[in-house]
Amino acid sequence: MEKKKKVRFTNKNRSNFLNTVRARVDQYFIDKKISKHANAEMVAKTVILLSAYLLPYIVIISFNLPTWAVVTNCVLMGFAMAGIGMSVMHDANHNAYSANQTTNKWIGYSLCLAGGAVFNWKIQHNLLHHTYTNIAGLDDDIDSKLAMRFSPHSDKKWYHRFQHIYVFAFYSILTLYWVTLKDFVQLIKYRAESVNNMSRREYVNSTLILIASKVIYFFFAFVIPCVFLNYSFSTILIGFLVMHSISGLVLSVIFQLAHTVEHTTHPLPNEKLEVDNEWAIHQMNTTVNFSRYNRFISWYVGGLNFQVEHHLFPTICHVHYRPISEIVKSTAEEFGIEYLDNPTFWGAVGSHIRVLKHFGNVEKSTQAQAA
Repeated sequence: MEKKKKVRFTNKNRSNFLNTVRARVDQYFIDKKISKHANAEMVAKTVILLSAYLLPYIVIISFNLPTWAVVTNCVLMGFAMAGIGMSVMHDANHNAYSANQTTNKWIGYSLCLAGGAVFNWKIQHNLLHHTYTNIAGLDDDIDSKLAMRFSPHSDKKWYHRFQHIYVFAFYSILTLYWVTLKDFVQLIKYRAESVNNMSRREYVNSTLILIASKVIYFFFAFVIPCVFLNYSFSTILIGFLVMHSISGLVLSVIFQLAHTVEHTTHPLPNEKLEVDNEWAIHQMNTTVNFSRYNRFISWYVGGLNFQVEHHLFPTICHVHYRPISEIVKSTAEEFGIEYLDNPTFWGAVGSHIRVLKHFGNVEKSTQAQAA
């Protein structure tokens, strides 16, 4: 497995976009006399989503429920799990939830409720995805997975022509794969690629921690209800699969609507391992917002419909994205940079499907291009 190569972004045009938009956003918080971190709304959302996940589990282990009631509670847990991932864990692991890093650390561990490992997630998401958005071979989020092709620069297989039809079935196993195999695969992969820079001792410790966390997760998921409460294994397995199917589908769709849609670019570095673009403008070209004025979607997906703002300001809590989006949009227009935005959720889904269909039919490219 090859070591990942570091790619640099150039700013040959000496653009002042990033400095300008940062200064204006900073001034917004100064003028409003508010923190960039969580407010009362964010704390309330955290309590609601954690309760929506934990209370159904408590109900399941407190009463001898029939299968349909177990599944119903697991449906609620599935939507709550996705909500925690998008609205709580995500901010905390970007150090956006609180100015206190200890608070971020412990809230970030809410990822464990989905069975995931924080240290792997931070490498995949914070380091690789946020730095090298839509760059094939560096952004793990667009690397080909199973039968899915998310980049025009990856190899095309015959079955990819049908991916816009079957892809949502694969999306539904995202968190199931995560809780069983993904973390182990990433731990090995990132060390081989020299991304995590762990010493042998740290690697062994991380492996042991990972194994222990999975054992604890499955103990709560299966051993407690099946061994101590006499639920049948099939009942709990059905509920478990339903919960993860819902969570995986929601998480996959929401994250894909930001980057694998029409009008986003897929640049390639040159022979000097440079991308001929300022990093901030690269983010504007590879990231799309959706449903910015739908308050329910914004609440539930943790501001991930404001992906442009999130990529430019990942350490600002998402509850502030709506007002600063107007600052980013007007500044982008001032600098002649396109502000990519799908007005509706279903419009974004349609765009995603069209791009999947396109990638399923075009041959592998060695030239940077737009989706």
